[in-house]
Amino acid sequence: MKVAVLSDSHDRLDHLAQALQQVAAEGAERLFFLGDFCAPFSLKALAERFSGPIDCVFGNNDGDQFLLCQVAAGFPQVTFHAPLAELEVAGRTVALQHYPELGIRLAESGAYDAVFTGHDHLRYIREIGSTLWANPGELMGRLGEPSFGIWDTETNTFRHIVLT
Repeated sequence: MKVAVLSDSHDRLDHLAQALQQVAAEGAERLFFLGDFCAPFSLKALAERFSGPIDCVFGNNDGDQFLLCQVAAGFPQVTFHAPLAELEVAGRTVALQHYPELGIRLAESGAYDAVFTGHDHLRYIREIGSTLWANPGELMGRLGEPSFGIWDTETNTFRHIVLT
């Protein structure tokens, strides 16, 4: 299964729309969002354009968590996990967290096949023991080219996709 991994959109609806077009072209069946939608309207835009399961964690810039949860309640495919998502996806254990400082500890625990974090707006892929730890980069585009990632659950591999 292919899972799209997005983070740190910071209300850039134009970049979110571009990313979702590329997510569809990749054939992703599920989507993880690692925090910092910012405004609830960004979550709404995401949920209206992606019909598969969407698992989200809050970021430090998601100020109105109550309204984000209200928006999510209107879309049965959206689930918020706080402060950490621990999921089983296609036979793999995965953790989602906004902060890399916590994500690295989750990866070091060896309890997960994959751990995904956002927050620092940087793209990276690391192997810690047998755990994949990756950051999809930022949709915002503040520090460079906007990007997201695709996780292949069958091979437990991750690749970055820069918005075109």
